[in-house]
This record gives sequence, structure tokens and C-alpha cells, in this order.
Amino acid sequence: MARPRQTIVSLEDTPYYHCCSRVVRKAFLCGIDNSTGENFEHRREWVDSRILELATIFAIDICAYAVMSNHLHVVVKVDAARVKHWSDKDVLVQWHKGFKGTLLTHKFVKGEYLNEFEFKTVNDCITLYRRAIHLAQPTTVYCGYRFLIDWYVIGLERTACSSNL
Repeated sequence: MARPRQTIVSLEDTPYYHCCSRVVRKAFLCGIDNSTGENFEHRREWVDSRILELATIFAIDICAYAVMSNHLHVVVKVDAARVKHWSDKDVLVQWHKGFKGTLLTHKFVKGEYLNEFEFKTVNDCITLYRRAIHLAQPTTVYCGYRFLIDWYVIGLERTACSSNL
């Protein structure tokens, strides 16, 4: 069952989180599927590059990650302080690095004129993007069998987890 991320992520307790996501229906993320003989190893590079790309967009540092045949593990450090210094334009620029954005957010970044309604719409987008970028008050995350977040309070656990990855 889905749980709000704010019940899982508590930046006051720790900025370090172990996230695990797996595929469903016996699908293969990468590697060789023994039942069909298909090779999905080319996907490993895609996943590697996407993880590193997302780290440049969101205010997170990648401590460790491992891409397995049907799931992946990522240990991240959330850097909420970094986002607090970003202007509204900085938030939109970061968001546009990984996502399409809207016509209005692109107009705002370019410094084009926005009427009052358009400006309010852009501010709503900025609020939503800012939340997503630094996980302060995120929307939802699906936990359970497909997605898992664990948090680590002390460095010893983080080191142990990283060495296991």
C-alpha cells in the first residue's frame, strides 16, 4: 500500500537513505533472461547514466548504487541546504535539465512577460518542483514490494550498506 514519503523521509533525523526499486512480472532490468535467452545488458549503462544525471538535477548526492538484473539499490544523501539558496529561476532551470516543463515555465526562465494568471501558475509549478527536488514535502511514493526506502542515522550503517552494494 502506498504511504506518504513524508512518513518515511525525515531530514531532521538523517539525510541518508537507501532506496530499492525492482521490476515486476519477471521482467529483466539488465542481464540475460534465462527463460528467453534475451540479453538486456545494454540497459545497465542507461540506468547508470540516468542515476548520475538525476543526481545533478535533484539536491542529492549518490553515496553508492548497484544495478542488478531485476532491481537496483541507491544510497543517497539529501542536500536540503543546497535548494534553500536556489532562486525560483534556479529551480526551474534544474527541473528543465531532466523534464520537459511547461510553456509558461520556459517563458519565465527566458524572462518573457507573464500576466497575473500565468505568473500564479508558474509559482504553483515552482512550489511543486521545489518540493520534488529536495523532498521537503513530497507527494507520494509507492512502498512495499516494488519500492523501498530505508534511512540510516549513523555512518557505520551507511558504510555497511555501501560495502554490501
